[in-house]
Amino acid sequence: MPTVILLDVSLSMSRSVDVSTPSQSEEVERLELRKDLAAHGCHSLLDHFAQHCKLEFACLISFSSVYKILMPFTRDFESIKNALNLVEEGDKTSIDVGLVGAAQHILEEWGNGTPCQIVLVTDGNAGIGQHAMQKSLMSPHSRGAAQFPLPFPFPAKLSIVCIANPSEPGFQTSKPLYQRLIELNGEGDILVPEGGLSKKSVSELFEQLIKNNFSSYSGTLHCGNLSAPITLSPPPQPYCRHHDFEVIRVSVDSAIQVLGFLNTGDVSSPPAFSRHLVLPLSTKVYTGNDVIPWMGKLSNLGPASLLPTNPYGQNESSTPFPLKIQEEKSYALNCVVWVRQGGLQSDIQKILRHARKLPDKTQSFYKELNRVRRAALSYGFGELLEGLASVLERECTLLPSSSHPVAAIQLQHAYEALRNHDKSDFRQNITPLKTTFTGND
Repeated sequence: MPTVILLDVSLSMSRSVDVSTPSQSEEVERLELRKDLAAHGCHSLLDHFAQHCKLEFACLISFSSVYKILMPFTRDFESIKNALNLVEEGDKTSIDVGLVGAAQHILEEWGNGTPCQIVLVTDGNAGIGQHAMQKSLMSPHSRGAAQFPLPFPFPAKLSIVCIANPSEPGFQTSKPLYQRLIELNGEGDILVPEGGLSKKSVSELFEQLIKNNFSSYSGTLHCGNLSAPITLSPPPQPYCRHHDFEVIRVSVDSAIQVLGFLNTGDVSSPPAFSRHLVLPLSTKVYTGNDVIPWMGKLSNLGPASLLPTNPYGQNESSTPFPLKIQEEKSYALNCVVWVRQGGLQSDIQKILRHARKLPDKTQSFYKELNRVRRAALSYGFGELLEGLASVLERECTLLPSSSHPVAAIQLQHAYEALRNHDKSDFRQNITPLKTTFTGND
């Protein structure tokens, strides 16, 4: 979901970091100002976006007594980093001004129906306007005022990141104000570094922010017998609804099941809490030297001149490396399509027709049998193989007494192979059983 980085650039952000121990002094190094620590944390957040949330939009807004859009919503996170380095110092802290700027920019870009994340980065001190804002928050009529943005007119989560020591008097005084902001918004949290202010503690603070709000989703999508690892963009947030006597909290499970399909015209504008892109997620690397079907073994890569015989003829310049040519593809073998029930019935009936003409149609029988077997395993339709084995077993018992003995032998071999062969490898073929019967038997 779109994310607004709302950065406090007031004078108090230019205060030096209070170093209480020598060990902290070593960790702080050249980051002597709170605004430097805030920029360092924002950089780590943007690095996470660049690596794990590439499809997300983010923007940077600075505020003091006025707000300024330093970078509108973009996926170019490097440009936001560059804008962080050019932040100009402001005057007093006015959190309500920054929230108004974030709300207006979100409404202009996304409207009031898109859930958003607002990350307010401040020094933990509400400033000289604290008492005036505290008065407006406590007033029951101020929430509807046009100048005060909360509650937001769109779904939003407000995270207040304080670059301050938890024991600072300014933070202790401002903490009830921040809690009131979270209550008015309905969802959010307040984050403060543990221990003293340092580069390490601020990095851990933003890591906690990422863990709470920006962790990528990884799960498995199931559709019948098919499954695949996926990720959702943006990551789905937990659903929370307050009722009179209970609070309902629901989160998305790691396994997503497709229960059925509907025509697009029937659900042209379905009601939804949120919408996400379903993207494939690779969980393992292809391994080995014979994993690319059209290329062949990677150990054979090299100039054709090194082979005993050039498989491409005399013109070697047109073939930079040898390809897999030992298997000739048959264009007469059409692909298997089982969109309708009739397609599956037609393929099964073709196998039975060849079975009744055994042993004359032995090659055709096994060709069609392997074609259906490969398709069933590829589609995750393993139950079809057991059903087909039962049909062939029944066909074997119904053979007339005048039929050739090889027919019963081949049928028995076929249905036993369907049940016993490795169902994880669809590339294995069931071969005809060699018999001692001759054509005159």
